[in-house]
Amino acid sequence: MIQLIPLLAFARYNRSAMTLPYLIENVDGIGGRIKQRPEDFFVQELPAYEPSGEGEHLFMEIEKVGLTTLGAINRLARALRISPREIGYAGLKDSLAVCRQIFSIPHLRPDDVRNLKWNDLHIVWAMPHGNKLRPGHLAGNRFAIRIRDVNPTAIIRLRPILNQLAVHGMPNYFGSQRFGLRGNNHELGAALVRGDDSAVLNILLGAPDSGVDDPVIFQARTHFQNGQFPQALEAWPQHCQQERRALARYIQTQRPADAVRTIDRPVRKLWVSALQSHLFNEVCADRVRHHSLSQLLAGDLAMKHDNGACFKVQDPATEQPRADRFEISPTGPMPGYRMSWPDGEPARIEREILAAHNFTPDDFGDNQDIRARGQRRALRVKPADLDMSAGADEHGPHITLAFTLPPGSFATTLLREVMRNDDVESQQDTAEAPDDNQPSHQLVKP
Repeated sequence: MIQLIPLLAFARYNRSAMTLPYLIENVDGIGGRIKQRPEDFFVQELPAYEPSGEGEHLFMEIEKVGLTTLGAINRLARALRISPREIGYAGLKDSLAVCRQIFSIPHLRPDDVRNLKWNDLHIVWAMPHGNKLRPGHLAGNRFAIRIRDVNPTAIIRLRPILNQLAVHGMPNYFGSQRFGLRGNNHELGAALVRGDDSAVLNILLGAPDSGVDDPVIFQARTHFQNGQFPQALEAWPQHCQQERRALARYIQTQRPADAVRTIDRPVRKLWVSALQSHLFNEVCADRVRHHSLSQLLAGDLAMKHDNGACFKVQDPATEQPRADRFEISPTGPMPGYRMSWPDGEPARIEREILAAHNFTPDDFGDNQDIRARGQRRALRVKPADLDMSAGADEHGPHITLAFTLPPGSFATTLLREVMRNDDVESQQDTAEAPDDNQPSHQLVKP
């Protein structure tokens, strides 16, 4: 008889426990709602380089609506009869938006993809290049976002906020997209890093929540929670491939580790990345509350914005003018077994937050299948090309914000500063995910 997998003790994160502080205090926001329809949220990747016109990889810009990046990759892979792993991409974009992003596919020519078209996906252009596109190969993202359910005259309150963000930057928080529809990707990552396969299955397949789950999935989770595994497998919808595959393997072998290994490795790595992101957000929030993100502290690892290189701050007074000019910024941790650590007060903040969740940097290297080297991430980023306008269409009045962000930054972080509506964090974001398993930035001389 199959027994219910025991839910082993682990440090469960309360999704509502950490409220990220605003950078600018005592300011009235404009309120409103985003993503009322896909065309309200437009994002276009700005490539780090243009394709050369020669080479064995085909670069192509796609426009998608209502598809995640991985969904678009799977669609193209099926049509071209190749493995999804062969398709390179620079960033992840969610579904509730109009998104233009670039993919690369080996051993194809432009004519091979020219006629590929669906209602929600089409090819904008295609050109050969010499190498595969990798995560993070971006100059940035350009956004144009309509805010609805807002008084257009509120636009006059935006300029002072935008001016401050343009000068001082905004917190480089990870947005809610990073943590999934249920807001618990970091919990899955924590269980993976701890090697707690039973906990992974309980989070992935159980913990029914009527406030989040649709009725069919709620029933499937309830069956699992009650130890009714065959009934749970029958209830899980066909499109929930990861859940069905893991549950089927557990029913077959009754070994949690075997079930977890059926989950696609990129998905498991995204869960670990979400854990790193959660820990970074905590560090960033601590610096916002107790210091200034533009203030350098002795021992900080500062990042040069022009090339991403980091160096240790020995004399904050000497380096502060460079931070004031936004040439450099303090960094926070994407923890990993090879990540560089700061000294002094920055080190105390980071190590205490990591220890509060019972992690050490070495924990991220124990599991060879999902090990994360770690890296440093700037605590602030500077939005560029800020623009705003008020208008109306058949769906009502709106305010449109347009801006450019560096790779890896989240549009909702800027929007929550101007809207002052944390509900914006429950509306899926569109941003691209950096490769958090790349080597840590090497330390350089200032």
